Amino acid sequence: MDQFLVRYRERAAKEGVDPLGTYLPPFAYAEMQILEAAITAAGTLDDGKIAEQLRSRTFQTIVGDIKFGERGEWAQPRILLVQFQGIAGNDLEQFKQPGKQVILYPAQYKSGDLKVPFEPMKH
Repeated sequence: MDQFLVRYRERAAKEGVDPLGTYLPPFAYAEMQILEAAITAAGTLDDGKIAEQLRSRTFQTIVGDIKFGERGEWAQPRILLVQFQGIAGNDLEQFKQPGKQVILYPAQYKSGDLKVPFEPMKH
């Protein structure tokens, strides 16, 4: 993933788009890795045979292993609830630093606790 982000960020900077690239670009790349692997394994461009491969395998991608469920959903969802913490000013480089994007949920990926800007109300 790190190598991908270095290459992506160089190109994105030249194009004036998405300078961080941590949200959608790695998953778009992973989608193409999955499609390439499924077509190669199927040995054809036949939709049905590609679909069989998509349903029956675990794919190694830059975002980790991905396997699909029977309806095409991820077998192990990885929807994350995150909070950016310790951000000051508008320097974009700070968003690349470890620990700034804290994973709150799910528990197996949790890297920190929710921080709220105000003290809880006391009754």
